[in-house]
Amino acid sequence: MAIIHHTTMVPTKLELLTSWLPAQPWYRGADREPALSRTGGFRLDDPRGEVGIEFMVVTDRSGDRPVAYHVPLSYRGAPLKGADQALIGTSEHGVLGQRWIYDGTHDPVLVAQLLALLQGHAEPQAQSRSDTPDQSVTVRFDGTAIATAVASTTVTSGSHDTRLTVETTGSGSARKLAIQVMRVLEPDGASPAEATGHVSAGWRSPEGGEQRAVFAALRETSA
Repeated sequence: MAIIHHTTMVPTKLELLTSWLPAQPWYRGADREPALSRTGGFRLDDPRGEVGIEFMVVTDRSGDRPVAYHVPLSYRGAPLKGADQALIGTSEHGVLGQRWIYDGTHDPVLVAQLLALLQGHAEPQAQSRSDTPDQSVTVRFDGTAIATAVASTTVTSGSHDTRLTVETTGSGSARKLAIQVMRVLEPDGASPAEATGHVSAGWRSPEGGEQRAVFAALRETSA
């Protein structure tokens, strides 16, 4: 169980994301600095208790209309080997000390737990409270059980999403899977075609209303 510490982070997550977001291919605000607020999300627990895992929604109000972005984040107490390109930045945590914050689509611990969640094997947790399941996060899975031990992941980002090609081990044979992580959230969007599972969650609109969308979808590919 992850312990949520209500303390300071210097720089803050939003400050780090304000610098990082414009360089991403799915960012819609070309040639301007984001004006971000945290508007939703949830967490997952790392079974080993070493890596913080958060699926954050930030809303950018810098343009003509607000845009909600989904940013999976992983928090580590030391650099993740071979993931320099995925480093969002470092921050000094008031309790835990220096933390390395990564685009979680490149972190094998986050990917493994997301895969478990997509199959209904991980319980989503409230974003800001310890030991509190988030009942608003919903999972639909229509496939057969898949091992969640991640052997390798290939990450490709486009104009709307990030696609992970994941090779798993266990359950007698290796499997190859595709996880689509939505980056630009579209309220009430349908699950992608041929998905065997998806995760939906909510966030707050600028007017204070509740919106929902698919955050991630799973399908099996040829081995």
